[in-house]
Amino acid sequence: YFTPASIPFIQKWVTTKSWWDTVDAIASHFAGVVFFDYPETATIMDEWIDHENMWIRRTAILHQLNFKDRTDSDRLFHYCKKRMDEPDFFIRKAIGWALRQYSYVDATAVIQFVKTYESDLSTLSKTEALKALKREEKI
Repeated sequence: YFTPASIPFIQKWVTTKSWWDTVDAIASHFAGVVFFDYPETATIMDEWIDHENMWIRRTAILHQLNFKDRTDSDRLFHYCKKRMDEPDFFIRKAIGWALRQYSYVDATAVIQFVKTYESDLSTLSKTEALKALKREEKI
């Protein structure tokens, strides 16, 4: 069972087992659980989104993947805005994936976000964000 005391272990795990498949599982199943069960720890993700380590930043973007209608959309969109100019493939893909997962809950909000930041988001992020939407819903 993961608690706030697990956060240093999770951070170390992300930085020592750094590859997308491992980090994605850690982000959504371990880090996400801690921050979902202990919302007072969410500000740690606000630090992680600016972390020097790309995998920690990816974890911050992806940690809400399984939150569904309990996603903190303000935080999600804020993180996507903060990192949308990063050239790294893994960050761009994470932005798109996180937005796509949220589109199952609030497609309108995701479409609006992509429209608003269309010139700032990478093609990969936009494609991934809108992938689950029906053709007529897409921009």
